[in-house]
Amino acid sequence: MNKSPLLLLPLLPAALSAQDRPNVVLILADDMGYSDIGCMGSEIETPNIDALSSQGILMTNMCNVSKSCPSRAALLTGLYSWRAGMGAMTNHGSTIPAYQGYLNENCVTIAEVLRDNGYHTYISGKWHVGDAEQYWPEHRGFDDTFHIPNGGGVYYYPSLFPQRLDRKLYRNGVEVFPEEGWYSTDGFGDVAVEFISNPANQDTPFFLYVPFIAPHYPLQAKPEDIQKYIGRYDAGYDEVRKARFERQKALDILDPRFDLSDPEYPDWGSLSPEQQASESERMAVYAAQIDCIDQNVGRIVQALKDNGLYDNTVIIFLSDNGAVMNHFNSTPDVHFGGPDCWASVGVWQNVCNTPFRQGKGREFEGGIKTPLIISWPAGFSKSGYKVKDYAHITDVMPTVLELTGCKYPETYNGHDITPLDGRSIMPLLRGRHINRNRPLFFEHMGWKGMRQGRWKLVQKNNSEAWELYDLKKDPYETNDIAARRPRKARRMAAKWQSWADGVGVEPWPLSH
Repeated sequence: MNKSPLLLLPLLPAALSAQDRPNVVLILADDMGYSDIGCMGSEIETPNIDALSSQGILMTNMCNVSKSCPSRAALLTGLYSWRAGMGAMTNHGSTIPAYQGYLNENCVTIAEVLRDNGYHTYISGKWHVGDAEQYWPEHRGFDDTFHIPNGGGVYYYPSLFPQRLDRKLYRNGVEVFPEEGWYSTDGFGDVAVEFISNPANQDTPFFLYVPFIAPHYPLQAKPEDIQKYIGRYDAGYDEVRKARFERQKALDILDPRFDLSDPEYPDWGSLSPEQQASESERMAVYAAQIDCIDQNVGRIVQALKDNGLYDNTVIIFLSDNGAVMNHFNSTPDVHFGGPDCWASVGVWQNVCNTPFRQGKGREFEGGIKTPLIISWPAGFSKSGYKVKDYAHITDVMPTVLELTGCKYPETYNGHDITPLDGRSIMPLLRGRHINRNRPLFFEHMGWKGMRQGRWKLVQKNNSEAWELYDLKKDPYETNDIAARRPRKARRMAAKWQSWADGVGVEPWPLSH
């Protein structure tokens, strides 16, 4: 981390006027890889997101929960997802409270706390922490809502894949029917801009949550966005990944002493010319999806500026997990990108997650690592800093509460509220090292992990063997040293088990 301290204005107490309390815009990408934006080494054009980084702070070592629903629960509540009732996915709801598939009554969302402290609260995007109507954002603290309750995967409306996706759009609890050709990333951006432009926000601070669906599969993007990237990936997986890696080192994202981890894709030369052309097009569409996110981030920022709200708005941007590990194309006879395409980014995920191994749903760094950008022009007297200390997605809520002067409740609606697992990262943003030996724990559907300081423990699904990595010497998890450090591995495994028992982790698959 930059050794110069990052100075902030004094925290503004809740008792001050509405104009002094910052607005908060929380933007979440879906299945975006660690290196998929320009400030993290990508060739994808993301000038608006990059500007937030250069004007604010870039955290390069933020951990998530490796999968959509649990990460969203942790982000919104500041709790490990099991303690909020979202130990797995919404469609894995069970009789076990930690896996019920919706937010429980012993947690509160950022929106609930901020609304009770005088904020207007909005959501425009993917909810995915409770499919049934009684669990929707309208009942979890949001005043005005535009959302898809039960997951992503929808770009064009109506979806041509109703057999795969039962996705409906709702505005304040009432189903809405966009015009044919509606594209979700732009649609969510439209409503986010509308929320920002609400005259009521001139006198009362607001919290806006924008969880985009992109770049989650299927690969569907607007033709004009795709065209920008046609031919850009003709050099193949390895050339693009190595170029990203070199840019990451030049940007001081990575330590230049370490070599890139081994590739998880075939040799580009082993593919036929037709296959190469198809794979190049596949990645071009994925890049276009991220480009569209950036365009809408730019529209959100411009709306804040147009309404005189930008300087005193905290903008936070991150992803819920790494790029997807599902490698498929169920519509091989159609071009990537259109509303009739059902395919994933495929083995390009290893490029998206440069320099790490694996991806979404795995507890290796490629699955659990995201950059986090936080910008607040009126609050940060210096900008363009990188914070390399590790933190966790549960830290977002306590940080927002500190920034807004709001107190986390002990009870809410007659229910005792579980104490926060997350910790405010404000000291990190002020340039201080804190809790550098803090343990973080991970689990998703049988995959397990733990980090404490330089040490990382991982157990693959249905495996009895724990793998141990020294991230100080081996940041990309290429050399398992569990056999050389068995006592360290056993002690960490015991800590993981104690944590798992405490939060309600169950063996996978669930028994009921």
